[in-house]
Amino acid sequence: MSDKTTYRPEGIHDAFTEGGTPADRPADTAARRPTPPALGWRGMLRWTWRQLTSMRVALMLLMLLAVAAVPGSVLPQRSQDPAAVLEYLGDNPTLGEWLDRFGFFEVYSSAWFSAIYLLLFVSLVGCIVPRTLSHARALRNRPPKTPVRFGRFPATASATTTASPDAVVEAAATHLRGRFRRLPTFRVDTGSEEPRLGRPATRTVAAERGYLRETGNLLFHLALLGLLISVALGQLLHYRGQAIVTEGRGFANAVVDYDTFDKGAWFQPSSLVPFSMTLDDFHSEFASDTVAFAQARDFTADVTVTEPDGSSHPEEIKVNHPLTVDGAKIYLQGNGFAPELTVTDSEGQVAFAGRVPFLPEDQMYTSRGVVKVPDVSPGQEQVGMIGYFLPSAVVEEDGSARSVFPQPDNPLMVLEVYRGDLGLDEGVPQNVYNLDTANLTPSVDEDGETIKLLVRPGESVELPDGLGTVELGEDVPRYVALDLRHDPSLTFVLTFSLLALGGLAISLFTPRRRVWVRSWETTDDDGRPVTRVELAGLARGDDAGLQREVDAVLAAILGETDPGPDPGQDHSSTPRRTTGTTTATED
Repeated sequence: MSDKTTYRPEGIHDAFTEGGTPADRPADTAARRPTPPALGWRGMLRWTWRQLTSMRVALMLLMLLAVAAVPGSVLPQRSQDPAAVLEYLGDNPTLGEWLDRFGFFEVYSSAWFSAIYLLLFVSLVGCIVPRTLSHARALRNRPPKTPVRFGRFPATASATTTASPDAVVEAAATHLRGRFRRLPTFRVDTGSEEPRLGRPATRTVAAERGYLRETGNLLFHLALLGLLISVALGQLLHYRGQAIVTEGRGFANAVVDYDTFDKGAWFQPSSLVPFSMTLDDFHSEFASDTVAFAQARDFTADVTVTEPDGSSHPEEIKVNHPLTVDGAKIYLQGNGFAPELTVTDSEGQVAFAGRVPFLPEDQMYTSRGVVKVPDVSPGQEQVGMIGYFLPSAVVEEDGSARSVFPQPDNPLMVLEVYRGDLGLDEGVPQNVYNLDTANLTPSVDEDGETIKLLVRPGESVELPDGLGTVELGEDVPRYVALDLRHDPSLTFVLTFSLLALGGLAISLFTPRRRVWVRSWETTDDDGRPVTRVELAGLARGDDAGLQREVDAVLAAILGETDPGPDPGQDHSSTPRRTTGTTTATED
């Protein structure tokens, strides 16, 4: 029978060991059970804060932020393309209404996206601050004391040498500190121990390395925090404008001069630098060989930039080679033809005159454009024309036409004419590249086929149904689509991204190791005085190089303290070294 006594707190009964059943327990047993204290609202807040500032929650919020940004790249956004949002709502009235209600068309300014962003920011700050303070205290601490027993450590080594314990300690400390004393490899602390466990007084070395690992980890999180702040400020302060400019004309850096303009919440129009730009000429090169026929070779826009002080200078803009003006980059996004059309109604009044950009639809620059003509004379109908501009036109026998090369070698315009109410008097913005023909009447011939007008540069053609005339200018100017972007956070985003990458590399590839050395005087088997040296190593996590580190310290000790055996000396008295499970004799 065992004499061991089992301790049971008062009021705790076990039905299986005491022979009772739940029904046999005292009635007040449940009342005597210990109950945990109530958490309270302060405890709940403290628990919530600890969860929020934990690293796992920060990683979860970072992943959640990436997932929350997906709808912003899939669905059209009002800040970038409001017309596409209206079109989506029209095509999907039920789903679109719910998506709009939850802010999916304004993802990056929605309340739920901002909440995730702010929670991630708070989580990182609450995680970084205490870890930084703890790391700063650890940097001022001395390496841990030398343990009593080395046998339980994963990496050990031992040897005997004729040098004194002081010389062993000095050699070990020199090796562990490394060559660069200002940036030591190990933090080293030397000391001594009183006699214990049948062992005389010993000299010790305690060394530790790897604090740079935590430094890199903190650097990564600080850089991530800086990256979040930079991106947020960039979204608040940035602006972006697009403008279509034809040859010989230009634009000023003002909000009203851009075709579309996107800005951050903190943008001020007064921050725009009042420079102007004129497109002097546009050059395009296409391959004419059979191997890469009609492939684009080069696009160059020759522009003149006029500074606020009135000085001007010529510049070039190429694809992937933007022009930088006062901190803003101007990119060449596209190009095409902008033929100049003049439409005269049946009363002889000029109803429309101007350059119309035609958008290329294929490699041969077959371009599509729309002309919307208002009713300037009483009793006249509004006229809409859908046209195709062919730079190098070839007309087939059946009357169809196509372009065979992107350059304007044989320009031709093909027009289809419609009449009716274009909605120009309603004051609602319209897409200038689209014509809704649902409620319009097309001009057809006797066979009911849609009439197609062929107009060449310098020609004037009568419109069907007595609607007037259309004239195509003799010269066909080119246009370029320019995209101006200004984001003051780009430099900071790049800097913090590199810092985050560097901190992550330091954190992943810096080993955290501790090495201890103990030496004391003893005698060998022949009774001669020698110094016993023992080493041990410990690493945080798996470290395949720990044993090599310990062996290197031992080799440095023996290499500096033992000059090597004398050729005439008995080799049986040479120092013996034990590393791990291998015993070797120094010859």
